Amino acid sequence: MNKTAIVIGATGLIGKHLVSELCHDEIYTKVICLTRRPLAFTHSKIINHVIDFEKLDEFSELIKGDILFSCLGTTLKQSGSIEAQRKVDLDYQLQCAKIAHSNNVPHYFLVSSSGANANSRSAYLKMKGELEIEIKRLHFPTTYIFQPSLLIGKRPEKRIAESIGTVLLPIICKIPGLQKYNPIQGKLVALKMHQESVAPKSGVHLFTLSEVFPCL
Repeated sequence: MNKTAIVIGATGLIGKHLVSELCHDEIYTKVICLTRRPLAFTHSKIINHVIDFEKLDEFSELIKGDILFSCLGTTLKQSGSIEAQRKVDLDYQLQCAKIAHSNNVPHYFLVSSSGANANSRSAYLKMKGELEIEIKRLHFPTTYIFQPSLLIGKRPEKRIAESIGTVLLPIICKIPGLQKYNPIQGKLVALKMHQESVAPKSGVHLFTLSEVFPCL
């Protein structure tokens, strides 16, 4: 079976590990990466298109394949405002999903967040929850939504808040009911996404941290 994967967010913590996994799987013959800047790595299977996400409609022909992995995301610090963050974490991803759906891409995998809730007081969790709702409304034949907590791993930039959270959250998460907020390696999320993509089941599938990684 020869599959073509499309990945947005390939330069991020989960995305880069996911792309590596896909490239080393013989069932994937093409890995199309749509990025805002060139990838820092190459592989014979990778087709890297550097695009302007403000003009996604102009690149609709590139969003064709068997599965779309949506790993795009940014931080408030990087984006500069909630409005700018919302563009990346909600608007761009939703528009890509709509284009993929119109191009008959059958499988859609989304990296969301633990605690995602359209009614949340947190602007970040609210936008994640809103995106989940809109994605479900598209009715892909297959939809997988992953809700990891704080992601840890090697990044090009240092994130002080995440460094503090990596130390404190494992202690806090020993409190009953808070296990779903335990930090997780971005690589583990990518591994699980890849595993589930090999033989995706129809319908909507939501994976929380404790459900996917019960040992944490």
